[in-house]
Amino acid sequence: WLLFTEAGMDGTYCATHLMNDSARSEYQVVFPDPREVIGSGGLLPLKGRTITTPWRVITIGSLSAILSSTLGTDVAAPAARYDWSFVKPGIASWSWIMSKDDSIVYSEQKRYVDFAADMNWKYCLVDANWDTMIGYEKMALLSDYAASRKVGLLLWYNSAGNWNTVKMTPKDKLLTHESRTAEFSRLNKMGVKGIKVDFFGGDGQSVMAYYIGILEDAAKAKLMVNFHGATLPRGWSRTYPHLVTTEAVKGFEMVTFNQRDADREANHSTMLPFTRNVFDPMDFTSMNLYKIGSPVIRKTSSAFELATSVIFLSGIQHVAESPAGMSHVPAEVVAFLRHLPVQWDEVKFIDGYPGKSVVLARRAGGTWYIAGMNGEPVAKTVNLDLSLFKGSKATLYTDGDTDLTFRVDQVTAAGSTTVTMKPEGGFVLVVEQGPIRPVK
Repeated sequence: WLLFTEAGMDGTYCATHLMNDSARSEYQVVFPDPREVIGSGGLLPLKGRTITTPWRVITIGSLSAILSSTLGTDVAAPAARYDWSFVKPGIASWSWIMSKDDSIVYSEQKRYVDFAADMNWKYCLVDANWDTMIGYEKMALLSDYAASRKVGLLLWYNSAGNWNTVKMTPKDKLLTHESRTAEFSRLNKMGVKGIKVDFFGGDGQSVMAYYIGILEDAAKAKLMVNFHGATLPRGWSRTYPHLVTTEAVKGFEMVTFNQRDADREANHSTMLPFTRNVFDPMDFTSMNLYKIGSPVIRKTSSAFELATSVIFLSGIQHVAESPAGMSHVPAEVVAFLRHLPVQWDEVKFIDGYPGKSVVLARRAGGTWYIAGMNGEPVAKTVNLDLSLFKGSKATLYTDGDTDLTFRVDQVTAAGSTTVTMKPEGGFVLVVEQGPIRPVK
């Protein structure tokens, strides 16, 4: 197997991508489209200036070797010289994914703050148009309320610029160093913990420099960053640890928009652990455990969605579930989510094939979380040797007998066990050696 990526970009060079002639199997590394610039900014590396070319990385090996590789971040520059103690991984509630624009009002965001607090999650993301629908003054009050409940706020921004015709606001706040510094200072006074910046303009050199400018200024302001509608992060999370996640994927919001993407979710999701999510954090915004709440019908099972919380990696996981939806989830599963680790110490590839299935084990402290997702519309069985994990207790979360339900069983932690994944279904199996790492 071969995995291609690009890494180690400092803003002086443009990003590139692979392109092939559909009539042949030959691929070329090509530059961005000429329109992928900021204003009159550059598309290609600037002549007469010092530039740093990115690494073009080809990882070669078994699926296990590729999935556990860190090569794509190893070649990126080490962490910049800032105090990174403000970077805290976690899970976030998020109203927009289920309720869209109309949910960005004070009362609903307060409800989602309470939702996060009840779930023992660290963050609540407030999405587009908060500056007009709620306003800065009331947002400061909401931030104070969230802090009283031990929840931090994350706020959405439009990247703006003439490449961007999207009218959602705040807009034009981040375009220059001076405007960013002023806005970030205001957020600091409000107690905001991070920003989500959306609708970027491509891969030209001037856009790459814009990403770096935001990261540098946010680091100085001690704000975490989520790039949405953005390019592949290319190892930036090593250089800038406060880049906790980046979309750069056809994520769950597309599932909420149309049935075609919902029909493909299982296949698509079982491709991502072997590709997009190998090196860089991925903001797929998954884990819808009940219903989407739109005409679209989710085809993956609830246990499949639960498994994404272990299989997908993101510094902050934005959960695609509502308080109402969570009320339909069994108490045992809710308890699992309240204590789900937000960082991992070790990963083991167990089984899988891109686009068909994936089974991984991740360790947090003394506990192993084994998760599987079935990407195909046929049932599959997985044989697991639990003696390898040296646990004393094992709990299996899988699909119930009817749609949108779970089954929770205690299984022996000493020997082998067989797990059946329903068509487009999944499972999580927790093998405990010691106490689950608490959410800090």
